[in-house]
Amino acid sequence: MTNQVSEFPTERTFQYQHSLPPLPVPSLEASLAKYLDAVRPFATEEEYQVTAAVVKRFGEGIGKDLHQKLLQRARTRRNWLEEWWLNAAYLELRYPSQLNVNFGGPAPYLEHCWPPTEGVQLQRNSISMWHTLQYWDLLRTERLDPHKAGNVVLDMDQFRMLFCTCKVPGVTKDTIINYFKTESEGPCPSHVVVMCKGRFFSFDAVCDGHILTPPELLRQLTHVKQCCEGEPAGDGVAALTSEERTRWAKAREYLIGIDPANKTILETIQSSLFVVSLDDAKPYATAENYTPVTREALTGDPTIRWGDKSYNSISFADGTFGSNCDHAPYDAMVLVTQGYYVDQQLKATDGKWKGSETVRPMPLPEELVFTVDDRVRSDVAHAKQQYFETTQDLQVVCYAFTSFGKAAIKQRKLHPDTFIQLALQLAYYRQHGRLGSCYETAMTRRFYHGRTETMRPCTLEAQNWCHTMLLPAASAEAKRKALLLAFNKHNKLMAEAQNGKGFDRHLLGLYLIAKEEGLPMPDLFTDPLYSKSGGGGNFTLSTSLVGYTTVLGAVAPMVHHGYGFFYRIGDDRIVASCTAWKSSPETDAETLFQNLVTSLHEMLHLATTAQL
Repeated sequence: MTNQVSEFPTERTFQYQHSLPPLPVPSLEASLAKYLDAVRPFATEEEYQVTAAVVKRFGEGIGKDLHQKLLQRARTRRNWLEEWWLNAAYLELRYPSQLNVNFGGPAPYLEHCWPPTEGVQLQRNSISMWHTLQYWDLLRTERLDPHKAGNVVLDMDQFRMLFCTCKVPGVTKDTIINYFKTESEGPCPSHVVVMCKGRFFSFDAVCDGHILTPPELLRQLTHVKQCCEGEPAGDGVAALTSEERTRWAKAREYLIGIDPANKTILETIQSSLFVVSLDDAKPYATAENYTPVTREALTGDPTIRWGDKSYNSISFADGTFGSNCDHAPYDAMVLVTQGYYVDQQLKATDGKWKGSETVRPMPLPEELVFTVDDRVRSDVAHAKQQYFETTQDLQVVCYAFTSFGKAAIKQRKLHPDTFIQLALQLAYYRQHGRLGSCYETAMTRRFYHGRTETMRPCTLEAQNWCHTMLLPAASAEAKRKALLLAFNKHNKLMAEAQNGKGFDRHLLGLYLIAKEEGLPMPDLFTDPLYSKSGGGGNFTLSTSLVGYTTVLGAVAPMVHHGYGFFYRIGDDRIVASCTAWKSSPETDAETLFQNLVTSLHEMLHLATTAQL
């Protein structure tokens, strides 16, 4: 995931797209066997026997027919899942997506050259923007090396969705509009939208074929800030993007109906490279406690971010940064890669601009003013109210665990990601007295337009290990044995999921065929253990390794009684963000993190004594 940028690249960013293998369809027998294995930790013997009979009937009956139809679909598509996944996981959802679907997170610059400092918001923003625009140019000219896992080329299609991309609400289903083009494909929009105090401004980030320099960007940002200083806030139309999707779609239709110029403004925002949000908040985060800036990025002012935009870059008044992104067009690794690129560039230059201070003559930013009436104002007020009610219910914690990191774990010949996942299982088990159904993202980018598969870390082996760890009579040897079995099972399942041999997306495909053909819903999907084990988007723990870089993000929990858990693993630290709904009496993100810390120490101790 490091950004290899070559001066004279031998490989173009998107050159392997057409040679990637199609997404495979696993065998029905294998998927059903894996599914049965996955539900086991959540069932009594009696419940398990009932489910096993349901699965057997499905495999010998309707499941066979559905599987054949799925194979047929896969013959005519290079990725049988792509369109379905986009629709079912994102575009058809009707609840507000800004908090429930988007991911947000802190930028890591505060750890080195840009600690929280007041009075530098615009100056830092101009430099950060310049590096982001350089990244856009790398993608435009295909100078970013294609990602690889060893020698295996990975799909880069999602990188087309970072810039000039936006979701547009529909009454029953949203759509994604993407205006990005590489240089060889033709012209691409080059304007940026800046949001400040509920108002919108736009300017071109390119002048005479050259990207604006930081001093030039600073001039444009200063103009926006001066326009808003001491003036009443704008109408805050952006808050509508935080609404329930159908409600927002109808409000948008009305907005266009009262003045056709509003449609032009919406298109300007949609096609912009990205949105820059000038936020008056001062989160004052530290390298040990990222909580304030993570919370702000995830739940901040809805009038200065466009919830449907693929990238909102948020610049806070204390000189720190964050982001908020729609999850539909791409997965977090795209923004992580871009954020890490900017971080490395800032480190290399100590966060300073060392080029020309000359500011070329160019047009000042243009304000985009929506025509609104009382109904629009009422829609905005309603959107803000529901947004604030929901965000106030979200508990967000984000801390660095600094006792050890990747180096110490690998020294003990253990996989760092599996280490964290098992520590999380133990933390949850300790806190709740049972195991939590768990989703971990597995990446399927070795296939054409591959995105993700579900890896379920809550295995029988993990359950047995957690149980053993809390038995006062269990010997260190018994704990170690159980730990290694849990490790091996996790690593095996993760490797299978990444190689197109998971089962969750396969079952989703079979479910969707039944739904599309108007067939009665097979018992497998209505069986209580299906949702109890996490199926149908019911995972108690929604987790993802954000990577081994300096960049972290955060998401809301998947279910009301659950947790959202993102983490990054550094050489000497593990930084994790954990979210929970305050209105759920059984969850507490702060306690879960503290239990995670206990688990991490216990596991390292166990692995260390094993080496003696």
